[in-house]
Amino acid sequence: MLRKTLVLAAALGLVIAGPAMASGGALHPKEINWTFNGPLGKFDQAQLQRGFKVYQEVCAACHSMRQLSFRTLGEKSGPFYDEHYKNPNDNPYVKAIAAGWAQQVPDIDSETGDPVLRPATTADRFPAPYPNEAAARAGNGGALPPDLSVIAKARHGGADYIHSLLTGYRATPAGLKAPETLHYNAYFPGDLSGSWSGDKHHVPAGGLIAMPPPLAPGKVTFDDGAPSTVEQQSRDVAAFLAWASEPKQTERKQTGLAVMIYLLLLSVLVYASYRRVWRNESH
Repeated sequence: MLRKTLVLAAALGLVIAGPAMASGGALHPKEINWTFNGPLGKFDQAQLQRGFKVYQEVCAACHSMRQLSFRTLGEKSGPFYDEHYKNPNDNPYVKAIAAGWAQQVPDIDSETGDPVLRPATTADRFPAPYPNEAAARAGNGGALPPDLSVIAKARHGGADYIHSLLTGYRATPAGLKAPETLHYNAYFPGDLSGSWSGDKHHVPAGGLIAMPPPLAPGKVTFDDGAPSTVEQQSRDVAAFLAWASEPKQTERKQTGLAVMIYLLLLSVLVYASYRRVWRNESH
């Protein structure tokens, strides 16, 4: 009786697992030893500067960062922090970045009331590349490019996922019917079973994404002479987006460490006081 029960359970398990096997699923993101990992980790400023340049020259053409202000770039732990400018609004490099941004900021003329475009200031948020959602979809074949302000927090795997996605484009596997407007990516979540004409138990991992491969060797020239490979570009922009998702991460970790040290010392003092107060009492 027990043997029959076990066989039945195993059979049910295979039936239940069948759809999950058929769906393929995305590959697990490659784990990177980021400098900002761990309780004592912090961002590499040179990497953040390179990542910002990748975003500015490549990603900003389609993706907005509505939650990030230009002045944040000059705050402590930011890519362009300068200790000589405690107020990031006074940082000349940040001012130059804001004033030279390709997309200008919509505003209202104070004298005529007419809508105008003006150069961005450090107090402004990053301008969106499209005026509205309809324009964004029209410019991307119906797909809506996500805002990247907190993308590293919004996606499971964070910077690991972003890096893997950007380096995960592959040639479409034989047997996979994909529209010309979609691109196969091994790390993009999706269900390919409906488009797969091969063995249903060996569906390729990954999914179809509307964004074409955004990076290419030499597409961005780094000021510090770092090699402009797809791997380097993807790592740097992933680190930048991780910072943008939580610009105060380093300060939060430092504060947490200081609090832990304080609580440890307080615990020692409380215990010493307890022993002193009750040293002559029997327990």
